[in-house]
Amino acid sequence: MTIDWASFTPWSALAGGALIGLAASLLALGAGRIAGISGIVGNLVGGTPARWQLAFVAGLLAAPVAWLLLADAPSFRLDAGPVLQIVAGLLVGIGTRYANGCTSGHGVCGLSRLSLRSLSAVLAFMGAGFVTVYLLRHALV
Repeated sequence: MTIDWASFTPWSALAGGALIGLAASLLALGAGRIAGISGIVGNLVGGTPARWQLAFVAGLLAAPVAWLLLADAPSFRLDAGPVLQIVAGLLVGIGTRYANGCTSGHGVCGLSRLSLRSLSAVLAFMGAGFVTVYLLRHALV
């Protein structure tokens, strides 16, 4: 992967991060809930979702549509076939169940609450990601 530093502008990333933080804060302060996507979506699939959960997922689905109405779609290249994507998705899903949360729940909300369990989860999934990238991009090439 290469980054075109001449074209890099951090403003959209900064705005996106600020909106994620604002949404997580409003949900925590307003409803006393954690904005963990795996828990919210898991409840939609296997439980009785609350209205706020339906609204949260509707917002997640509406955001890319709103982006496409306002700007061109970003270009990207994915170097993985459908089988690898399915296996990766299943492994992420299993990992979020074992970790009792996902990157948004532990990384955004848990760390901001100074949760030691979230810190250990973030260190585990970031470490696993670093090792995986190193092995697949450098050691096994």
